[in-house]
Amino acid sequence: MKKVYTCFCTDIIHEGHLNIINEAKKYGEVYVGILTDEAMIKFDRFPTITFDERIELVKKIGGIKDILIQDKIMYDDIIKTLRPDYVIHGDNWKSGKLKPIRDNVERALNEYGGKIIDVPYTYSERVKRIDAQIKEKLAMPEYRRKRLKQLLSLRPIVKTIEVHSGLTGLIAEKTVVEHDGEFDQFDAMWISSLCDSTAKGKPDIELVDMTSRFRTIDDVMEVTTKPIIFDGDTGGLIEHFVYTVRSLERMGVSAIIIEDKTGLKKNSLFGNEVVQTQDTIEHFCEKISAGKKIRLTDDFMIIARIESLILEKGMDDALMRARAYVNAGADGIMIHSRKKDPQEILDFCRAFRESDKTTPIVVVPTSFNTITENELAENGVNIVIYANQLTRSAFPAMEQTAIDLLKYHRAKEVDSRLLPIKDIISLIEEL
Repeated sequence: MKKVYTCFCTDIIHEGHLNIINEAKKYGEVYVGILTDEAMIKFDRFPTITFDERIELVKKIGGIKDILIQDKIMYDDIIKTLRPDYVIHGDNWKSGKLKPIRDNVERALNEYGGKIIDVPYTYSERVKRIDAQIKEKLAMPEYRRKRLKQLLSLRPIVKTIEVHSGLTGLIAEKTVVEHDGEFDQFDAMWISSLCDSTAKGKPDIELVDMTSRFRTIDDVMEVTTKPIIFDGDTGGLIEHFVYTVRSLERMGVSAIIIEDKTGLKKNSLFGNEVVQTQDTIEHFCEKISAGKKIRLTDDFMIIARIESLILEKGMDDALMRARAYVNAGADGIMIHSRKKDPQEILDFCRAFRESDKTTPIVVVPTSFNTITENELAENGVNIVIYANQLTRSAFPAMEQTAIDLLKYHRAKEVDSRLLPIKDIISLIEEL
């Protein structure tokens, strides 16, 4: 009997999958691969059921020779092991983001004469409805809220990008890149105080109130499924902070990061160029504890941001605060620096990890931008936040377009660098 292989990346079996299986049976014994959670997260979406439950779904189909674990989105390793005569898949992988996977399969099969079977993709209202239901489930607060903690257990480092609108949320949600045979995408989204304020034309001094900032969260949540980390600035008064925690948790936000400063907030990258007052350890710990007490679930994380290195208070002060904040209940520590050299960040991470192996460490490599995610992960970092790059890249592009429109008195000169409006609209799904 010839071997036929197919791989499923789904939380539900519908007629499209059954059609693949039935076609496969015509060619030989059917082997089905199940993508691991880690592989799904890097390429497609977060699973709504466990890996074991996905295996049980396939077992119920019947007529399958064996179920295999596929731990990479690319097929070459499993093809080398199984050496199937055929690999079968819907023909939707002949173009678009799936094409590199098909190319990988084709190269692997060509080494010994295996063949690809492209089956017409199943388009139906029921399949469309099932896909929409999965997405809606991923977007629901009770599922979205806990996803950051789940990602921390699955990913070597959680990649997070700043968003400040529904459109930037869609960019974070849908951007998937294939590079050197690997797929990757962002894991989470950062609602930045700086970028939210900037998008509204306001200074970054906590001027935009929480009601307005929650509106931004609503806009993003309405069109995305990925977990959200909220920039809570100083957290404000303890009496106000507890309400913020309760509201964010109810909305489905996964975490809030608050910084240990008091008074009128100034951006940390100014350092000592402006007057900035660091909170006392005792008062900030009281704020953390108050937030933890008001939580209704263990899913919501309160992460303490330490400004000691920014304010040149020294490594000992940063480490002392980190340990105190964890003891007060902080679910993570964000350490920040405005130096271009990442060494002091790495020194902090190594020293902190000597006594604390588990508390997540968050970094924002805006200034020290030469360091890679792998290097950060190797030094104990769990979450990396690209905190303002979308905003900073958009502004010069828009400004130059405005200048050229005024300069040439027509739109022809700017057209070559504009994205076709239909490409932008294609990001937005209709119900």
